[in-house]
Amino acid sequence: MTKPASTDQTFVVLLGGALAVTPRLRADVAGARTVAADGGMRHAAALGLTPEIWVGDFDSTPPELIAAWPSIERQPWPAAKNETDGALAVSVAAERGAKSILLAGALGGERSDHALMHLIHAVSLEEEGFSIKLTSGEEEAWPLLPGSREIDLPQGSLFSVLGLSPLDGLSLGNARYPLSDFSLPFGSSRTISNVAEGPIRLSLASGRAILIARPYDLSGA
Repeated sequence: MTKPASTDQTFVVLLGGALAVTPRLRADVAGARTVAADGGMRHAAALGLTPEIWVGDFDSTPPELIAAWPSIERQPWPAAKNETDGALAVSVAAERGAKSILLAGALGGERSDHALMHLIHAVSLEEEGFSIKLTSGEEEAWPLLPGSREIDLPQGSLFSVLGLSPLDGLSLGNARYPLSDFSLPFGSSRTISNVAEGPIRLSLASGRAILIARPYDLSGA
């Protein structure tokens, strides 16, 4: 993987999972450059995006979608390859200077194996120095690594922290169920279904995790 460029460049990578066009998603994609991965191209029109390149083996792209975008540069790959179309599209974004990457269509959909792989891949990309967010429009996710950060969530929205390893020194602030310097065993459900009281503050001493939020789900309010 090519390291991020020195200047901040945001890319949207369109993936094949479910995608609902929401105000938060529209704000996220505004002004970003776009790479489409195979069938993820179907989201471009709804988002008002014109990808600069279309990557994949095109096994999930119907002929009418190819016909609708005849002028987009395509980078075809064989179906028998060592990486997913999404991973190839991320590599292309990185080669073109991406530093911040929004994986749109990365959550949900028919293939749970792909959705889980997107989450794991996001953590590895964050470790390489990229800033990563995953979204389906209705759900959003961020990798959590050692350090501190704030995530802007609406008051009353649901969120969960999923540990991908044991977590030490986990602190959650501005949440209904705050934590301070907490140790979360691997596999524990303690950090599922919390409620944001506005932008939440997080810090982690060691471990890897994913935060998944439902910004439009105020059922916990």
